Amino acid sequence: MDAAKELRKTDADCLLVFTTTSTDHALEGFQVRALHYLVKPFSEEELSALLAEMLARLPRPEPVLTVKVSGSDVRLCYRDIISAEHFAHLINIRTTALKTLVTRQSFKVFTEPLKKDPRFFVCGRGMIVNLEHAADFRDGAFCMTDGSSVYVSQELLKPARQAFMEFLLQRERIK
Repeated sequence: MDAAKELRKTDADCLLVFTTTSTDHALEGFQVRALHYLVKPFSEEELSALLAEMLARLPRPEPVLTVKVSGSDVRLCYRDIISAEHFAHLINIRTTALKTLVTRQSFKVFTEPLKKDPRFFVCGRGMIVNLEHAADFRDGAFCMTDGSSVYVSQELLKPARQAFMEFLLQRERIK
């Protein structure tokens, strides 16, 4: 218990789990914000459930997209991409740094990794948006937090609304 108290002084977020044969110190375990207090003998199911909970709480590294801009490789965190538009063989990537990066590649190759992430939605031919930066969806467009609008093709209006609502619900569950 002393070790747990010392650990909490330097790391408030680490996941503490106590395994013991006694429940004598269970209250103290919760005072140091232990995630769980396993009393031996515990079942494989208990341990599996606890490991699954621990894994769900661990922060995941932010995915990164590498694009070639003016001959140099630029690494962009997904969260820093607001939207991207393909036009005249170029992709214009709007970023949270208030810069537009330009890269030359096919839209299909560019969006392939992004489409695997639920934050991104392809709005039509040559346009993708990061839902993390969408404040609203109205009049056939995503209203972005930077004040811009990203319009959605007519045939994708219903899936766009649905994707945005699902994203908002998922974000609320995480909070």
